[in-house]
Amino acid sequence: MDILVRPVSSKRDMRAFIQLPGRIHRNHANWIPPIYMDDRGYFNKKKNKSFSHCDVTLLLAFRGKKVVGRIMGIINHPYNENHNEKHARFNFLETWEEKEVIEALLHHVEIWARERGMTRLVGPLAFSDKDPQGFLVRGFDEPVALASHCNFSYLPETMETLGFETDLDLVVYKINIPETTPPLYEQIAERTLRNNPDLRLLHFTRRKDLKPMIRPIFTLINETFTAIYGFMPFTLEEMDDFANRYLLLMDPRFIKVIVGETNKPVAFVIGMPDISQGIKRAGGRLLPFGILHVLRAGKRSRQLNLLLGAIDPVYQGRGLDAVMGTAMIAEARNRGMTCIDSHLEMASNLRVRAEMEYLGGEVYKEYRIFGRPIPVNGTKSRLAAGKGKAVDVKQRTKIRI
Repeated sequence: MDILVRPVSSKRDMRAFIQLPGRIHRNHANWIPPIYMDDRGYFNKKKNKSFSHCDVTLLLAFRGKKVVGRIMGIINHPYNENHNEKHARFNFLETWEEKEVIEALLHHVEIWARERGMTRLVGPLAFSDKDPQGFLVRGFDEPVALASHCNFSYLPETMETLGFETDLDLVVYKINIPETTPPLYEQIAERTLRNNPDLRLLHFTRRKDLKPMIRPIFTLINETFTAIYGFMPFTLEEMDDFANRYLLLMDPRFIKVIVGETNKPVAFVIGMPDISQGIKRAGGRLLPFGILHVLRAGKRSRQLNLLLGAIDPVYQGRGLDAVMGTAMIAEARNRGMTCIDSHLEMASNLRVRAEMEYLGGEVYKEYRIFGRPIPVNGTKSRLAAGKGKAVDVKQRTKIRI
């Protein structure tokens, strides 16, 4: 059958879009379902504030009446303006191992983006670098962490056959928690606080104590992440949305903040016990009782996942990373944890990588963001469909653009 690609246009389509990955990864041992309640809000333009400054298209691919693929296309206008780019993004690409479906979905995102003046397609990348990004290219046998993609190897392999090139490589470190913190690391931390009496390290035990810190922390992110690939500053509404998505699942003890004289954060790190097995047992549904599986998994987890961290540029290179790292390692050790997952780090960020390796970390997963120029108007994509006959995708599909 020919492939038909069309936009999500109804509640039924949206259910199919959200539920498709569960069908594709049904027998994928390391795949963790999304939190479906979160997904319904994320893909809803009335609830996700990022839609207000981005053009977005959600597409489904069909063979007959069967949904066989999905993709999200995004144009982040403020980011493009700030970086003098005309880039469109794709993300949440899911199919079975069918090159024709992958090509058809990407082709239609390109049509949509080209008609809006875009010249390059990159991804997987969504509204911001804080969303899941990149295809897994190494570590397929490793469990996936929250807010990371889990894909089969055929997706990045197909990207290369379709002419996509590497735009950015990302690495994930695993650090075994030592029985004792390296003495030099502790000495640096102690000296830093001693030589900077205006600085205080804050510890938390209750979620409600974190709320006053949410906006100041995200403001610090906006000030320090300007050079990060794909980053877009958070608006106040997006800060609150992001916090609401994750605060319930956070363990306050794994959030460390350093403040200055005015109690303004100058550095922070956020970690989270790995809750992936709880999400899996709950089937991605927190209500009515799935949240109990998730919270129980967090208490039993032996892995700490790092999510976010930043240091004010004025204070960089002064040992604040050692202060927070020492406190986080001690907290994890007290909880009986055995390892730390660094989450995604740019492969080119040699300073952060050196610190991970100083603590004994080793790269155990790698992700890749791909990109290619969007063909000029009139260039036709070709794919094999039906009985192997080469057909023009644009002529064979019905899509409202």
